[in-house]
Amino acid sequence: MNATPHVGQNSPDDAFLQLVYGAVCGPFGEETDAAEIATELGVPLTETTAALTELTALGLLRNGPNQGWVAVSPHEAVSRVIGPLEHEMHTRRLQIERARRRMMSFASTFDAHARGGGGQIELIEDLADVRRTIAELSARAKREILTAQPGGGRREDVLVEAAPRDYDTLRRGVTMRMLYQHTARSSLGTQSYVEQVTRLGAQVRTLDDQFMRFLVFDRECAVFAVPQSQDAAVLVRDPYVVDFITDVYERMWLTAVPFTVDADTQPEITHDVKEAIIRLLTAGLTDAAVARRLGMSVRTCRRHVAEIMAALGAESRFQAGYLLAVHE
Repeated sequence: MNATPHVGQNSPDDAFLQLVYGAVCGPFGEETDAAEIATELGVPLTETTAALTELTALGLLRNGPNQGWVAVSPHEAVSRVIGPLEHEMHTRRLQIERARRRMMSFASTFDAHARGGGGQIELIEDLADVRRTIAELSARAKREILTAQPGGGRREDVLVEAAPRDYDTLRRGVTMRMLYQHTARSSLGTQSYVEQVTRLGAQVRTLDDQFMRFLVFDRECAVFAVPQSQDAAVLVRDPYVVDFITDVYERMWLTAVPFTVDADTQPEITHDVKEAIIRLLTAGLTDAAVARRLGMSVRTCRRHVAEIMAALGAESRFQAGYLLAVHE
């Protein structure tokens, strides 16, 4: 029997290992040496020896008393080689769980001191730590999470990171309310996300103007963005500050428009966006400032301005504002 092995520079491939393993398999307990196998397969002794060494490391072969190799059942090999690894993993999991329980036993002490005046405001400067904090607070939330997300449609990476966490939170029965800007309605990714969370019971609304990015958990603590850094956030536990932020949220919520993923609602929202653009332009804001306030790109803002003026037959932005008011 001749075979051409496909052997890499570092270790034999599985196809060649199967050939060598098959050559060793025979009557139970019978030994085979490397030279015999190399001759039977018609391959170099060095490559055969490398394969035998690899199979021995996998537990599929063992050395016999006469310095040859004896095949081992894969079932026996799994039990002998994988068994200790599984036991070690089980032990590690128990150690991790014990460590987690011990660490979390200090949570009540931390929270008590936070409410009493210590650690009421915490600056978190690393984005990974911010996301970890939000994930932990979401997992611990029992009643309600309020979310304010300005800036138009949410980025795909943010949705990928947030969606599973939000789905789990809603399935636990936690109430979720979310605020976006009107421009988020034109984002397909955001539309898909909103459709999913509303099916699970979340309420989503939109506003035309810019607002602060923040989250409130059970009306006990809040996380809000740091304007000077995209990666940082502030965690607040002071009850008076949290009450103030919650009150701001409730006021915004009352003036917001329900976000339903329905084509029939889009013309109304398009009108709201156009109205907001004209209102801000007639107030003297630049295209860049309007775009920033409404959560859209400057190019998109300028395109909307041109479309609005053309539709109204306006020659100036102030005239467009007047004509828009007349047409209402």
